[in-house]
Amino acid sequence: MLPIRRLLPLLLALSLGSYASAADAPRTKPDPAQAAKAERAGAIKRLAFWSDALAKPLEQRIGVAPKPLIEYIELDNQQQGFPNRPRAPALSADFLRDVRAALAGLPAPVRRAVAGKLAGIYFVDDLGGTGWTEEVVDARGRPVAGVIVLDAAVLAKQRANAWATWKENTPFKRDPRWRLAAQIEPPAQDNRVQAIQYILLHELGHVLAIGTDLHPSSGVVPGDLPAQPPYPYYRLSWQVAQGRYVTRYDAHFAQRKDVVYYLGARLPGAQMADTYAGLGRTNFATLYAVTNPHDDFAEAFVTYVHTELMGRPFAVRIFHDNKQVLEYGACWREPRCADKRKFIEGALGLK
Repeated sequence: MLPIRRLLPLLLALSLGSYASAADAPRTKPDPAQAAKAERAGAIKRLAFWSDALAKPLEQRIGVAPKPLIEYIELDNQQQGFPNRPRAPALSADFLRDVRAALAGLPAPVRRAVAGKLAGIYFVDDLGGTGWTEEVVDARGRPVAGVIVLDAAVLAKQRANAWATWKENTPFKRDPRWRLAAQIEPPAQDNRVQAIQYILLHELGHVLAIGTDLHPSSGVVPGDLPAQPPYPYYRLSWQVAQGRYVTRYDAHFAQRKDVVYYLGARLPGAQMADTYAGLGRTNFATLYAVTNPHDDFAEAFVTYVHTELMGRPFAVRIFHDNKQVLEYGACWREPRCADKRKFIEGALGLK
C-alpha cells in the first residue's frame, strides 16, 4: 500500500506540454526510446485518456493495466529508487470474481462518492507495493480524478487478517518477547475478498480526496505551504517544520518520527505497546496514518467505512511473552477522532 507519489519531472517535461514549462525540460537530449516511452506514459495523467473508462459503470472499470500506465509506473519506480519493474499480469477468473465482489460489497455512499472520480482499478505484477494511486488532471491541469493500481501477485495470496498483521508489524524490529496481531475480519470472513476490499478502500480514500481542500495535493512541496494553509482536515493534525510535514503531537509522541512502513523497521519491538499507547493520545485513526497527510485521510476513510458503515472489526493487539498487554481499536466513537469523523461523513455525503 503506497501513498500517491510525486509527479515525474522528466515525464511531465516530455509529455504534458502546458503542464511543464520549457525551462523545466532536461538540457541534455533525451534518449529517443525513453522519450517515446515517457510520451506514451504521460497520457495517463490526462483526463481524456480515461474518458471511455469513466463512462462505464463502476464495476466495469477493472482490468489489466494498459501499457502506458505500466510504463508510467516503471518510470516512476526508476526515479523513486524502487527496483520493481511492473508487468501485465494474467488475471484468473476467480481472482477477478473476488475483485468484483469486493467492489460490489462497498457501501452505497462510497460507490456514489467515487463514481465520478475513479478512472479505474487496474492490475500489474511487481508493482513495488500493494496499491498505488495517481492523480489525473483536466485540460487546465487541475486534479479531478484518480486511477488505482493494485499488485495482483500480492493480492492473489492474501487473507485479510494475515495481511493486516504483516502490515502493522513492518514498523517494528523483530523481538521474540513481543508480538503484534491485527484483526480486520471475523474468522468466518477472513478471506481474499475482504483483504482486497480493505486495501481498495484505502486507495479509494486517496481518490476521494483528489481535487478537494482536505489536504495538500501530492505534488505540493511542504515548504511551499503558507503559514495558514487552506486545508481544514490537514490542519487538525499537521504542520510544516524545516520543510517537512510533522504532526502536532510530535513533542509528546517520540516514536512518531520513526514510524516507517515497508521500507525497513526503525522501532524496537519492545516499543510496540508504548507506540500504540502514544497513538491513542492523538487524533490519528491508525499508526500508518501518522506517516503523511495523504495516508492520514486514507486511513481515516478506510477505518471509518470498515467499522462504522460495514460493522467490521478493527483491532491491533500487543502481546508480551504471549500475554496481551494492549488492544488498540477504532477511534470513531471516541472524542479524539470526532472532528475527523465530521470530515469523513461530509466527504461521503452523510451529513
